[in-house]
Amino acid sequence: MAGPGCRLQALERNEESLSEKESVQEKLSLIQGFLQADVRDQLSELEAKLRCEELSEERYLAKVKALLHQELSAENGDAAPLLRASNGCSKNDAYGSDEDSERAGPDGEEDSAMEMEEAAASSSSSTPMPRARKARRSRSNGESKRSPASSRVTRSSGRQPSILSMFSKGSNKRKSEEVNGEVKQEVSAEKEDEEELEEKEQDEKRIKIETKEGSEIKDEITQVKTTTPAKTTPPKCVDCRQYLDDPDLKFFQGDPDDALEEPEMLTDERLSLFDANEDGFESYEDLPQHKVTSFSVYDKRGHLCPFDTGLIERNIELYFSGAVKPIYDDNPCQDGGVRAKKLGPINAWWITGFDGGEKALIGFTTAFADYILMEPSEEYAPIFALMQEKIYMSKIVVEFLQNNRDVSYEDLLNKIETTVPPAGLNFNRFTEDSLLRHAQFVVEQVESYDEAGDSDEPPVLITPCMRDLIKLAGVTLGKRRAVRRQAIRHPTKIDKDKGPTKATTTKLVYLIFDTFFSEQIEKDEKEDDKENAMKRRRCGVCEVCQQPECGKCKACQNMVKFGGSGRSKQACLQRRCPNLAVREADEDEEVDDNIPEMPSPKKMLQGRKKKQNKSRISWVGEPVKSDGKKDYYQRVCIDSETLEVGDCVSVSPDDPTKPLYLARVTAMWEDSSGQMFHAHWFCPGSDTVLGATSDPLELFLVDECEDMQLSYIHGKVNVIYKAPSENWSMEGGLDMEIKMVEDDGRTYFYQMWYDQEYARFESPPKTEPTEDNKYKFCMSCTRLDEVRHKEIPKVAEPLEEGDGKMFYALATKNGVQYRVGDGVYLLPEAFSFSMKPASPAKRPKKEAVDEELHPEHYRKYSEYIKGSNLDAPDPYRVGRIKEIFCNIRSNGKPNEADIKLRIFKFYRPENTHKSMKASYHADINLLYWSDEETTVDFRAVQGRCTVVYGEDLTESIQDYSAGGLDRFYFLEAYNAKTKSFEDPPNHARSSGNKGKGKGKGKGKGKGKSSVTCEQSEQEPAELKLPKLRTLDVFSGCGGLSEGFHQAGVSETLWAIEMWEPAAQAFRLNNPGTTVFTEDCNVLLKLVMSGEKTNSLGQKLPQKGDVEMLCGGPPCQGFSGMNRFNSRTYSKFKNSLVVSFLSYCDYYRPRFFLLENVRNFVSFKRSMVLKLTLRCLVRMGYQCTFGVLQAGQYGVAQTRRRAIVLAAAPGEKLPMFPEPLHVFAPRACQLSVVVDDKKFVSNITRTYSGPFRTITVRDTMSDLPEIRNGASALEISYNGEPQSWFQRQIRGSQYQPILRDHICKDMSALVAARMRHIPLAPGSDWRDLPNIEVRLSDGTTTRKLRYTHHEKKNGRSSSGALRGVCSCAEGKPCDPADRQFNTLIPWCLPHTGNRHNHWAGLYGRLEWDGFFSTTVTNPEPMGKQGRVLHPEQHRVVSVRECARSQGFPDTYRLFGNILDKHRQVGNAVPPPLAKAIGLEIKSCVLAKLREDTAAPSAPEKMETVEPAD
Repeated sequence: MAGPGCRLQALERNEESLSEKESVQEKLSLIQGFLQADVRDQLSELEAKLRCEELSEERYLAKVKALLHQELSAENGDAAPLLRASNGCSKNDAYGSDEDSERAGPDGEEDSAMEMEEAAASSSSSTPMPRARKARRSRSNGESKRSPASSRVTRSSGRQPSILSMFSKGSNKRKSEEVNGEVKQEVSAEKEDEEELEEKEQDEKRIKIETKEGSEIKDEITQVKTTTPAKTTPPKCVDCRQYLDDPDLKFFQGDPDDALEEPEMLTDERLSLFDANEDGFESYEDLPQHKVTSFSVYDKRGHLCPFDTGLIERNIELYFSGAVKPIYDDNPCQDGGVRAKKLGPINAWWITGFDGGEKALIGFTTAFADYILMEPSEEYAPIFALMQEKIYMSKIVVEFLQNNRDVSYEDLLNKIETTVPPAGLNFNRFTEDSLLRHAQFVVEQVESYDEAGDSDEPPVLITPCMRDLIKLAGVTLGKRRAVRRQAIRHPTKIDKDKGPTKATTTKLVYLIFDTFFSEQIEKDEKEDDKENAMKRRRCGVCEVCQQPECGKCKACQNMVKFGGSGRSKQACLQRRCPNLAVREADEDEEVDDNIPEMPSPKKMLQGRKKKQNKSRISWVGEPVKSDGKKDYYQRVCIDSETLEVGDCVSVSPDDPTKPLYLARVTAMWEDSSGQMFHAHWFCPGSDTVLGATSDPLELFLVDECEDMQLSYIHGKVNVIYKAPSENWSMEGGLDMEIKMVEDDGRTYFYQMWYDQEYARFESPPKTEPTEDNKYKFCMSCTRLDEVRHKEIPKVAEPLEEGDGKMFYALATKNGVQYRVGDGVYLLPEAFSFSMKPASPAKRPKKEAVDEELHPEHYRKYSEYIKGSNLDAPDPYRVGRIKEIFCNIRSNGKPNEADIKLRIFKFYRPENTHKSMKASYHADINLLYWSDEETTVDFRAVQGRCTVVYGEDLTESIQDYSAGGLDRFYFLEAYNAKTKSFEDPPNHARSSGNKGKGKGKGKGKGKGKSSVTCEQSEQEPAELKLPKLRTLDVFSGCGGLSEGFHQAGVSETLWAIEMWEPAAQAFRLNNPGTTVFTEDCNVLLKLVMSGEKTNSLGQKLPQKGDVEMLCGGPPCQGFSGMNRFNSRTYSKFKNSLVVSFLSYCDYYRPRFFLLENVRNFVSFKRSMVLKLTLRCLVRMGYQCTFGVLQAGQYGVAQTRRRAIVLAAAPGEKLPMFPEPLHVFAPRACQLSVVVDDKKFVSNITRTYSGPFRTITVRDTMSDLPEIRNGASALEISYNGEPQSWFQRQIRGSQYQPILRDHICKDMSALVAARMRHIPLAPGSDWRDLPNIEVRLSDGTTTRKLRYTHHEKKNGRSSSGALRGVCSCAEGKPCDPADRQFNTLIPWCLPHTGNRHNHWAGLYGRLEWDGFFSTTVTNPEPMGKQGRVLHPEQHRVVSVRECARSQGFPDTYRLFGNILDKHRQVGNAVPPPLAKAIGLEIKSCVLAKLREDTAAPSAPEKMETVEPAD
């Protein structure tokens, strides 16, 4: 490559082609690095004058030319003066991001010899690897031209230049005077300023390396503000930034006497490969390469320091000493090496691939040579180990995420903690602390991996796991310029995971997904284009955003300015903003529960009067019926088209831009309003929850109708009822015509009735008109009447009159009968007790906290504690009806519109003076009789229940309680006045006769006779319910099946579970089930192609075998991102949801259940939900969806789950089960908004419920104490169950052995943090003391230092600082501010302000509270950090998690501790599954009854339906 001399001559020859200004700039940039200091100062002054406009540009250029002329003539051709002042050439170009190694190529361009794809196979061979890497920024001025000496040509010959040849070209040493071979260093006065340079400015300089004008750069340097550190911070070394009072700060111990200086050492014959005078060397432009072992790195004060924290990039002079060895020597011992002292300063450090994959090779460049590091000296080893740790860790992370994009942060932690570090690294385990410590580096590696990747692939950066890491550690994104592509070279570029196997689909499912999407995606992409025009695609702040376009990538080539079509509307790929990508991915995961309700589009036209055009309309024939006011007709002629009652018509809306309404004409008449008809509306599919996914010709029956003028009728249409075929269940998977009817513009079809409020699609009701009302029979009116009629409270069977009241034996409401003596539910407000409840344990007022000791406690200003039951409602009040009466009005008639009940109050254990403590040991359905009475409105009654005297039962209390819902018992009476428990009085227990006398005195007690007649749940023996043959897909360890088995509704004969440990667990608990451990797509393909067994010889279920299909298909692939685009859509088309629907279509089971995370109903603007329902409706299924809270069905855990239910034609579509337990209200937002419409499930118990909430204490207070890391798989219980829940969960059979009460072994540092979290409810990391602690591994933690003023939170009461990073002051983060090995994790105060103060991390469970959603891997800093035991210093055990999910203690899990945690965390809580199973069971029973007999006596009927 030509030297500056030749370049200058060439410049002068071409001067005509350049403007004067360009030519001066070119010259300046070429020789600036070789100018004398005084000349430089003169240039700087001129520049300053030009900037403040003292000089015009012409004058400035003239003066600069004169100066240059004088300099160039003085030095012409003479190398000596150049050598004297020559200084590190290039503007150094890295800041904060340590690993971006690269060098300028021959003409100052980037040398990207190291693209990621290049395999580093050669790294283990002896030829040195080509590398791109960093040159050093000049010290004494901010100019940014790279000097040729720093450029690097990829080495192809193994020969090394001699030292002399290096000197003849002008050394790269900075500002060094050669004095008899010694090097004197001078420190530039600008150093402090440069340290403070902000990264943003640096980037711009780097990018515009060629074009920048000196003036701009000068400008940036003078703008820098030096900030005075806050008074209270301990002193830091100005060079290496380490605290001077840090016990770990070590000094370099000095070199041995025989150590040589760098130039002298390099000429040592032990290192030289050949004779220095050999020919051909002068032309060779490269630095020699050697190895160095037993090395230490230190600053000029002799502090040993790391070299990867941005010091070199900030121009701090770092030196190293050690034994230098020739490049071919692989032995790391010092023998045969040349001892060298104070090599450097280091101009750049770099990483080149992993030698053989394990360890990275790290190297330094000085002015004279490249050095590859071998072994550190003993004193430097601990510092160097961290460096290797972070490099190795980023390798693990990138490789893990390449193949597992959907993993969680906890999974990554698990991967890291279970990876054994390679031998020869100085540490024995990777921990979360080390991951967070190196997070910035690791994330930058992921970014560079993404950049080298395929632009169509979603970046690894936005995987859920990386987003959590970025948030937790407060990583600054976009710090690496895309220009400097290479950091670590990933030789292990793994073939991209090909995504799920192609989904096996039935024709029907495939067609729906395909036809809908080809249309929809085009529409969306058009809309997106519109949106993109307005939408920022960049944050505009990070460095990536601020780059120029590269002009080379696909996106740039499409831009008009680079000669493309401009259609793709994509930002330059090198400017893909990482901040925006992460933010968008995050926003998609949050679902807003609070959306205003939109009024339902009920009455459409409200029968507005319209001027009638009589000539259009004429009656045909005589009235068929007259009732005084109205004459009813059978036919009418409108616009020469004859209509008769029962025809369907289109109706013009008032707003002509709206589509026509469709209705069935159910009656026509003439009266004073004119010629009228009654319209029973059809609902178009687009007005249902299906929205745009619906078939444009499909209509739905709805219960909406109104009277309208005939003149609104637009014309006649055909609406065909498509009934399911006779052979429906065997038609699954056949090639069906997707079109139901021909589209001729006036033909439509319907197959379902639709409930707008609950989004239920059901088979049309079978109400038939009678002979005498068929001329005006409207199904909608009939049904609405029925509902109204059912809801109206009525009394019956009057007994007698007295005291101005009329007494009755019976009242009915909502189809349920209430008799004297029955138990009733009332809301907690209905009555209070004379025993004032001990006010709920309000938290003691906070005492003042020592802020010195607990510096983060100030973040706990909110009273709300996650997982607390303080605001949980009371369960229902229970009473027994003593009298049913109405007051008699002045006219002597009873006022039957206002029904009253006189009731006896029952106390629950917590209502007595023993308060909550009593309820904890008692059964949840235990009550106490009391003779206290009160009168309540019948309207206030919430439902009926059964309350019996325990001694009257013929069966055990357990069997009675388990025999059905809503069953209570009492053994004693409570006397509030004397605070004593007594035997209940006779009238409470005897089964007296029904209301003789005045119905007073003897309220009918529920005795033996009455228990047996209450067979609402226990069916008469003749109805033996066969269990549904069930296939459980994605079964996991079997939570859903377990609940269904407990409900007695099904028998799981087949299960499919890909993950081996979960499949094994399923087998252990269900020995009779065939468990397939393979891809569900493969199995379906086999069955559809007629196979009877799989490759292992397991029998496959055939068509007609499967009566119930249930499962929870994983949805990670498309959970992020708000809308489908072509790529995410193809991912969805191949997703397991689609496979699952195909299973349903093929097998056509009687019942279908899909369970998923709450957000399933919101993914992709609810598109996933809509398409799921659309498929089911098209198959002919009745279906609905809802969100349930597991905590309301008897577990101490908040877990909202989306459930889609479907029932075959002819079955009854199940309702969602009513809650059994009260639960914290803020966890019970169960409505779903789809397309701005709010849907709720059929649940009515929204506020209270029959039983109290289940707490952490109920769940696990009986388990023996264990320690962090406890691993004994079987231990003894050491005690009896304490609570009702524990009695249930242990089971009736006595079990001496407790299994799986084991917990994860947390690292010494995490264990110490757990030990220091107080036991008070709501304690978490913010309560940690800032102290030094001796850890179990013998090391000691450090105190967290507060070094910056925190803008947002100010100072503590004592005036102490609260910031731990420069970002607290609003500046960019400074990598040197990171702190480790502290009790208070540095990353939490660092990023706390943005993340709700990380409330709950390292949080303890509260005895009286509940678990947050049980996760697959309890981690104190994971997404769900409240995982510490309420009193013990450990995370929750596998058994505790299993109990929080409601698994019986006898339920077996399989695999190692993490496998077991994952099985439990992924399961459906069996109590939730059981509640759903009971609803399905009641539907099966109802159908069985209908099929076996004519409807039985009405008394029987009323017990079936739970109050709705």
